[in-house]
Amino acid sequence: MGKEKLREELLKELSDGVVNFDEDKVAEAAKRIVEEGLGAYDAIMNGMAAGMEIVGDLYDKHEYFVPELLLCADALYAGLDILRPHIKSEDLADRVKGQVVMGTVQGDVHDIGKNLIKMMFEVAGFTVHDLGRDVPLEKFVEEQVRTDSEIVALSAMMTTTMMGMKKVVEMIKAKNPDVMIMLGGAPVTKDVATLFGADGYAESAGNAVQEAIKMISRLRKLEKGQ
Repeated sequence: MGKEKLREELLKELSDGVVNFDEDKVAEAAKRIVEEGLGAYDAIMNGMAAGMEIVGDLYDKHEYFVPELLLCADALYAGLDILRPHIKSEDLADRVKGQVVMGTVQGDVHDIGKNLIKMMFEVAGFTVHDLGRDVPLEKFVEEQVRTDSEIVALSAMMTTTMMGMKKVVEMIKAKNPDVMIMLGGAPVTKDVATLFGADGYAESAGNAVQEAIKMISRLRKLEKGQ
């Protein structure tokens, strides 16, 4: 029981450290995880990434703003640098190797949500091709073809720019019907994603990664003809 209790305490320290942008606290907890032989991948996903989820909520509620988010990200990376080399190969076996093209659609310069999701994808082992913000619609199509990525993740924070997503979905599906497309952002709902012909919808940063992993599993099954 001692080890499980210690694990829970350290996960909470990692999460709290990220939320309170306390780099030293995160680094110390990460070192303890390594010293005690606890799971590095578990600590990243259920400690620091869980903290980043809370940060995302605080940002949505306008309690945190861009400067705070950047400080939280610094704290997360302080832990990531320590834990990443200790991720075991058996943890990686559970992870899905995949590529994702992501960006905020044309006319939209919001990228905090996208950056959070990018971080989560990287933590989960995806190769991320980040196009940034205010991305011309054709660029998503070009980048998917260039990288042969399984997933394209589109973000929009305004109702006006959200409409551009429908066009991107159509253009990508016309070129490659097997690509999985995920939509996210404040005005996007599950119904909008379905209406636009997307394959998935991300409510939050953590949810985006879970959704992406599900999508890749579906693709693998299709490829095997199951």
